Amino acid sequence: MDLKYLQRNPGMMSFDSSLMQKQTSIPREFIWPQRDLVHSVRALKEPLVDLQGVLRGEDREILKAAQLIREACLKHGFFQVTNHGVDARLISAAHEHMDAFFKLPISEKLKVSKKPGSLSGYSNAHATRFSSQLPWKETLSFGYHENDSNPVVLDYFKSALGKEFEQAGLIYQKYCKAMKELSLVIMELLAISLGVDRLHFRKFFEDSNSIARCNYYPPCQEPSLTFGTGPHTDPTSLTILHQDQVGGLEVFTQNKWQAVEPRPDALVINIGDTFMVGTCLL
Repeated sequence: MDLKYLQRNPGMMSFDSSLMQKQTSIPREFIWPQRDLVHSVRALKEPLVDLQGVLRGEDREILKAAQLIREACLKHGFFQVTNHGVDARLISAAHEHMDAFFKLPISEKLKVSKKPGSLSGYSNAHATRFSSQLPWKETLSFGYHENDSNPVVLDYFKSALGKEFEQAGLIYQKYCKAMKELSLVIMELLAISLGVDRLHFRKFFEDSNSIARCNYYPPCQEPSLTFGTGPHTDPTSLTILHQDQVGGLEVFTQNKWQAVEPRPDALVINIGDTFMVGTCLL
């Protein structure tokens, strides 16, 4: 499916992939300045942190993981984790349900468009916020907060997308819970790496809110002219990302862009701006 057609309605501009498949060039709204279109020429050598021993409570492995994370944070803030405890079948199911959503007609996806000020909803190319240098992507976002009596993700999918997406809601409810549990393990390792009490950050983030974002980057006929996502930093405390086999994530470090190579068995961890600022006060 290609993102190739901009459909303008009164007060809004939407990005209809199904109508752009036969176009030979991308719309000018997606073309970025040549000075920005610099791509990686080498792979990032980020640490690969095995969490198996950490999850078993093995002190030696915990200290080893914390040291690897410390080294990554001092350089660029990126590392990958394996044996992270998140079921591979759950990750696969999350990708399948994401694909099913993005294959819907644009009219169906626009019914759940993100409202101003809302964390949840569908967005295509940020076309309702910007008119140029648009990213070549679609997103579906939804908030998560651990609440035993109120499965917030499931409720969102049922109310916004209907009963036919109830199974997707169940999958993403479990997915968000698994990622929250993993994030708290990583917070403990970050605390150890900084020389503070192991539970210092876990206690702070245990009751926190988070947001899940599904990103879809359709094939592009002129990829050298645009970005799936432009250069940015993550404003959050922590990002946990699963890349598919295509990859595309790049990190600017040592004055050059370097690619984070995808691993199907790994999750990419990025330390966000909020955590960086907060730890400056330690």
